[in-house]
Amino acid sequence: MNHSAIDMEIVTKRFLLRDFVELDRLSFLNYQADPRSQIFSQRGEASPENSARLFETFCTWASEQSRLNYQLAIVQRREPYALVGCCGLRGRGYDAGEMELGIELAPDYWGRYAYAIEVGRALLDFGFRELRLDVISGFTVSANVRVARLAGWMGAEVVTIRPGSTWMSKRGWSEVNWRITRAQWSNCSK
Repeated sequence: MNHSAIDMEIVTKRFLLRDFVELDRLSFLNYQADPRSQIFSQRGEASPENSARLFETFCTWASEQSRLNYQLAIVQRREPYALVGCCGLRGRGYDAGEMELGIELAPDYWGRYAYAIEVGRALLDFGFRELRLDVISGFTVSANVRVARLAGWMGAEVVTIRPGSTWMSKRGWSEVNWRITRAQWSNCSK
């Protein structure tokens, strides 16, 4: 399967996961600016300038010929066709056969109707079946219980818990790293 910028779409029951387009910019920047989006971020990391750079980076990744990173918009398949967040599998900095999974929902969609589960399942299927990955990993701050529940639902195992960055330690948080193998996903998704 050719995963070029033109045809990169993953369809789920309720969402279209696709490369970002210019029409997504304002919605992306707006939810990034929501103070609730910044709860688990380092101060200054969630600035309007940084969010604009992220958007540009995601668009650049979509145009790469040999893609190492897939950062996709999560868009409702029915009206109002709203941008619900973004998700991705990122391989830069990882060994061949491994990518990092990330899901970010706009705060207005947190905890709603298993959105993250639906998106997570689609990304894992894409990663293991289409990209033929061996391992999908991820990390979060220890205080992010939603991600911990999602990783557990996916059958992921915690690999390490470490102090993390200074800003995390100042808040009493650790960095939690998890992973799931193709075999674990196969057993979990039956």
